[in-house]
Amino acid sequence: MKTLSRLAPAVAVGAAALLLASCGERPADTSAEGTAGGGEAFKACMVLDTGGVDDRSFNQSSWAGMEAAAAENPDVEVSYVPSADDTQYVPNLQAQVQQGCDTIIGVGGLMADAMKEVASANPEQSFAEIDSASELENVYGLQYNTVEAAFLGGYLAAGMTKTGVVGTWGGLPIPPVTIFMDGFWEGVQHYNQQNGTSVRVLGWDENNPGGGTFANSFVDQGAGRSITETLAGQGADIIMPVAGQAGLGAGAAAEAAGGGLNLIWVDTDGCESAAQYCQYFISSVTKNLTDSVREYVLAAADGEAPTGSYVGTLENDGVGLAGFNQFEDDVPQELKDELEAVREGIVDGSIEITSPNAITAG
Repeated sequence: MKTLSRLAPAVAVGAAALLLASCGERPADTSAEGTAGGGEAFKACMVLDTGGVDDRSFNQSSWAGMEAAAAENPDVEVSYVPSADDTQYVPNLQAQVQQGCDTIIGVGGLMADAMKEVASANPEQSFAEIDSASELENVYGLQYNTVEAAFLGGYLAAGMTKTGVVGTWGGLPIPPVTIFMDGFWEGVQHYNQQNGTSVRVLGWDENNPGGGTFANSFVDQGAGRSITETLAGQGADIIMPVAGQAGLGAGAAAEAAGGGLNLIWVDTDGCESAAQYCQYFISSVTKNLTDSVREYVLAAADGEAPTGSYVGTLENDGVGLAGFNQFEDDVPQELKDELEAVREGIVDGSIEITSPNAITAG
């Protein structure tokens, strides 16, 4: 089974590509012009989830990986189509097949059923899907065990809270979202066990998922702000939204709070993807979408498309905790040292992850 190589941290290429994605004007259904390398063009096509290419989250980071691949290999042509809602998944995927794409990447676990339908009907077509396991030979799964990195985020929040109350909420109650929330919750529990504290988590309890808080949208910033303000009103002074563009509403709530509320971002380093709210991001729980998509496209273009599934972990740098940015001097060195010890414990297995949403390789 071919797999992606160990990913390098998303620093140079990942950050540069993310800026290209956020600042560019590339419309949907277009691709790079020409093949500067003089070889036969390899067409890599992406079907986005709702929220648009500039969602400051998984769509944007995934597209940045496509842009990075095209920048590295001039024979790679890339394009994307947006999805306004889930009814467009199947027609968008099928349209890419008809356009002769060499590989088609679907963004988001919500596309899993649509991907299975289209890929089953086109067994000779190469596909990849982000946030979903591989169920068919012609579909490569790109998954991220973000529960590990979110565990660090929860531990950090518990160590930084002044009120003893933190919170998290999601866009939709689906595994790619609740896996973050599980990790955050577990990280807070571990901090309490290690330090004899009783920090509370609002918005999620791994043992009672039916009571979780969700915006039921990845784009509704108004709902995101309202939920965040409600949790803050109940005492939470650090909140982690897991909701794509809807999470920007949490940034607006933090800004309105005038310093009484801080956040932990997800998917990307918030200080890069949502820089207007950087002063409120203690850190970010990241998944290396940009580099893993880039590696997949480059391998496929070289005729070595991997099969099976890739799982990003703390050990292979597929997930992680971003830097502290403007909070670098505020996070005590003792807490930084504890976070490193926790990371090592998760990697070597001495700290157990209990989330039912945890993803294992294989």
